[in-house]
Amino acid sequence: MPKGYLHIKDTEELTALVERLKQAEYVTVDTEFLRDNTYWPKLCLVQVAGPDVAAIIDPVAPLIDLQPLFDLMVDPKVLKVFHAARQDIEIFLKLSGRIPEPLFDTQVAAMVCGYGDSVSYETLVAKIAKAGLDKSSRFTDWSRRPLTDRQLTYAIGDVTHLRKVYEVLWAELERSGRTEWLDTEMAVLMDPGTYIVEPEDAWQRIKTRTSNRRFLAVLREVAAWRETEARARDLPRGRMLKDDALLEIAAHPPTSIDDMKQSRGVPKGFADGRLGPSLLEAVQRGLDCPEDLLPESEKVAEAPRGIGPLVELLKVMLKLQCEDHGVAQKLVANTADLEAIAGDDEANVPALQGWRRKVFGEAALDLKHGRLALAAEGRRIKLIKLGQNAG
Repeated sequence: MPKGYLHIKDTEELTALVERLKQAEYVTVDTEFLRDNTYWPKLCLVQVAGPDVAAIIDPVAPLIDLQPLFDLMVDPKVLKVFHAARQDIEIFLKLSGRIPEPLFDTQVAAMVCGYGDSVSYETLVAKIAKAGLDKSSRFTDWSRRPLTDRQLTYAIGDVTHLRKVYEVLWAELERSGRTEWLDTEMAVLMDPGTYIVEPEDAWQRIKTRTSNRRFLAVLREVAAWRETEARARDLPRGRMLKDDALLEIAAHPPTSIDDMKQSRGVPKGFADGRLGPSLLEAVQRGLDCPEDLLPESEKVAEAPRGIGPLVELLKVMLKLQCEDHGVAQKLVANTADLEAIAGDDEANVPALQGWRRKVFGEAALDLKHGRLALAAEGRRIKLIKLGQNAG
């Protein structure tokens, strides 16, 4: 193994590697993929490493079947360690129908351990593994063959340094008693609903300020149409029609091909092509939707008047508590959560549940009701407990 890693290009080699990795307590995993011109990500490389072996698997090699790798990904005895796992997991779910488990995401673990919000792999490698990464191959076209030794060395670094990062973070989680905090976040990553967008729900990803239900009905149908067609043709959604075009169609629904030609955002020639009539049918379904089945936009409760200063105080409290407990603010609460807490002691937000309530929620409520105060002490902010009858 002169290069320090194996380069796997056939099923026999992959099977032997997997048998070896099955003996490990954990494996680190990363993928390289392309998605610029497709709906589904195109898997180009898989990098894996156990405590004493590292390998690059070539999924486009003509003599390879990835099934042994897929079996390893769901082996309950081997922990799968990723960094920022969502896109990697989406690929495995698409190709194998299963989500890797058990699962550990070092980006989430680092937030639990106080390394900051959405901390990068490069930052963790520098802080924990005391190593630097060669960035020169970051924008490689991973679908091209052959790949250079430099490109492969860059790729394998995404899993070899990850071993040290994982081991240190796991030790910190155990030492601080926060392993259950991570479990809560991993449950989200292991939910198939995190990755699968049903066509009828695709409209909810498009930003719109209107609450007009007929508008939303048309938007729902044309967004579902786009999602279905993009999948069938394996094209990016925006390559079919951009969001702005869908919003224009929903706002001014065309009832004929000639009308569609006048819609801003609809490419020249689109309406006269094969897709024009089917899009027109989707528009009509939205126009014909019965009143009782019209969709509604998600109602965002308006914050009570005058709570702005309280929300600002809660932001200071959040920063203070998160620094004190060594946990990333992003993992605890966002501005919408703080506004909800300011308006309602029983707000259904994560910050008032589980470990987040202990770290921040209880203190936030105490601040809100005058049982706690914030005070400056030199350059620092501190909490002051007030009497039971304060406020």
